Amino acid sequence: MTPAPLPDIRHEPGRFTLEVDGEVAYLAYRMLDDHTIDYATTFVPPALRLRGVGVRLVEHALAYAAERRLTVVSSCWFVQRVMDAARG
Repeated sequence: MTPAPLPDIRHEPGRFTLEVDGEVAYLAYRMLDDHTIDYATTFVPPALRLRGVGVRLVEHALAYAAERRLTVVSSCWFVQRVMDAARG
């Protein structure tokens, strides 16, 4: 059986959120200057882990930065891991 698709990610001030089954995962960020974004923290509740929620948040955040031509800095180890994996 294929799991149900994840809902859309919402953009709130300073973070991207994804709510699934009443649980909220997020990726928090801060602007370091007009051209640089720091992806500072990701959190995925235990009930949502190993379902691709964190990776989906990071991919969305990276697309957000790319669309706006922002330089990405990651002080979050998970974001850095996803970025490194994407580079191969």
